[in-house]
Amino acid sequence: METRTLEVTGMTCDHCASAVRSEISKLTGIATVEVDVPTGAVLIAGEPLPDDDALRAAVEEAGYNLAG
Repeated sequence: METRTLEVTGMTCDHCASAVRSEISKLTGIATVEVDVPTGAVLIAGEPLPDDDALRAAVEEAGYNLAG
């Protein structure tokens, strides 16, 4: 199983984490999503992981942005 850590900006609460988790979880291949609100780190695991464009779109659909 592949893992990857994303940095998401703008999250401030558990509701934010839930929205990001929900949108990323909808993507094909995602097995788990763990969100750390204070650091903005989002650890995803799955096989195969979605491409960068799909991940960015999911985060933006939740109302946030990927850093970088």
